[in-house]
Amino acid sequence: MIRVVIADDQPLARAGLAALLAAEPDVDVVGTASDGEEAVALARELRPDVVCLDVRMPVRDGISAARELCGPDVAEPVPVLVLTTFDLDEYVFGALEAGASGFLLKDAEPDQIVHAVRQVAAGLGTLDQALTHRVIREFAGRRRLQPVTWQRGADLLTARERDILLLLAQGMSNEDIAARLVVEVSTVKSHLARMMPKLGVRSRLQAVVWAYQNRVVAVGEE
Repeated sequence: MIRVVIADDQPLARAGLAALLAAEPDVDVVGTASDGEEAVALARELRPDVVCLDVRMPVRDGISAARELCGPDVAEPVPVLVLTTFDLDEYVFGALEAGASGFLLKDAEPDQIVHAVRQVAAGLGTLDQALTHRVIREFAGRRRLQPVTWQRGADLLTARERDILLLLAQGMSNEDIAARLVVEVSTVKSHLARMMPKLGVRSRLQAVVWAYQNRVVAVGEE
């Protein structure tokens, strides 16, 4: 069962998302919050599998809340999915840099939202399809590097882990990577689990961002 906390300052939006997710047999909405401060407190108390955060909220906004829950200095991070009406660059990049595992617009189809929650709960990053190329260009072009540089990462990664990172950065799923490398999907997952801590990232999405930031894959090659 995927345990979810929802934070949104609009009662109708909060209730609608809660009803959507609660209707799924594998999802349990364990708490709701009307601001970021309440969301952080609930998440720390309940330790859900996913926290769905709106961006614009009183007391503490969603990006600040995400940084408290899954930022680089958090010892026991809680996975965060940011859901917002606004696709402003500052929100997208701010959420990813704060450590969020996913970013989705609220006008996404209901099944996309449910899928995104499942992806984040499974440790997989998710990003609104309409924003993917823009995010890659921005991070590749001017955003700051992750703490672990490519040279340092290359020294830390095994040859197989480097192969998997390259394929991951090209948009391949675990199944696609397994087929390309002629290995089991479980083997790919094991390599990813060992690789991400070496790079200082916590999700597939952050690993892809790291790869583009460090020019492992150039924009236009994906």
